[in-house]
Amino acid sequence: MPLTILVADDDLGTRLSISDYLETTGYFVISAENGREALKLVEDYQPHLIVTDITMPQMDGYELVRQIRQRPAWRLLPVVFLTARTETQARVRGYQTGCDVYLSKPFELQELGAVIRNLLERQQMIESEWRFVRGETVAAEGGQLHHPSSSAKSSAQGFESINRSLPAMAIAALNLTQREQDVLKVLADGLSNVQIGEHLHLSPRTVEKYVSSLLKKTDTSNRAELVRFAIDHHLV
Repeated sequence: MPLTILVADDDLGTRLSISDYLETTGYFVISAENGREALKLVEDYQPHLIVTDITMPQMDGYELVRQIRQRPAWRLLPVVFLTARTETQARVRGYQTGCDVYLSKPFELQELGAVIRNLLERQQMIESEWRFVRGETVAAEGGQLHHPSSSAKSSAQGFESINRSLPAMAIAALNLTQREQDVLKVLADGLSNVQIGEHLHLSPRTVEKYVSSLLKKTDTSNRAELVRFAIDHHLV
């Protein structure tokens, strides 16, 4: 499943050139023309990495990264500043704000690609180690807290209450947006992207991005697996 990269730059040519290059190398790319739009896309798509300019309307790159770093879930999200501001003070402020790499314009796409690969590989190693440690911790706690006799306390009424809460719990765990939930429900009916778009008043391209985001969040490879996952986890 392709990793998602957010490209934020108010220059259309820059956004297109970076997006085209990254898509040809196998990434799923979303783009924004200002920091405020980029922040919304981070919330909706949970990208694996951000490439952002500094000087943008509505919200600049500094403020974008500052707000991202304030949220615990995004504190380790890799960020590349790509900007024409080359003075030392600007670079220092960029690192102090929380960027991982500061690249100056003009730049080479191959160098940007190498930086992105390095940051993503490092991030995946960190996440892998964290899942391993967390898994051991949960297993240990489970061994201490498990009491077989407690199952006898379950009742039919209690089971029904838990079962009703499963969809909300599953959605919360996956961090699905409301629009992603809407797309998933319609997709489960077997509709195409065009039909889903007509139903939800979205373009097929936008639907495709939501479907890709759902595939990533559910760790599924295709629409059939996604629908099966949704059914098994009571999401639809």
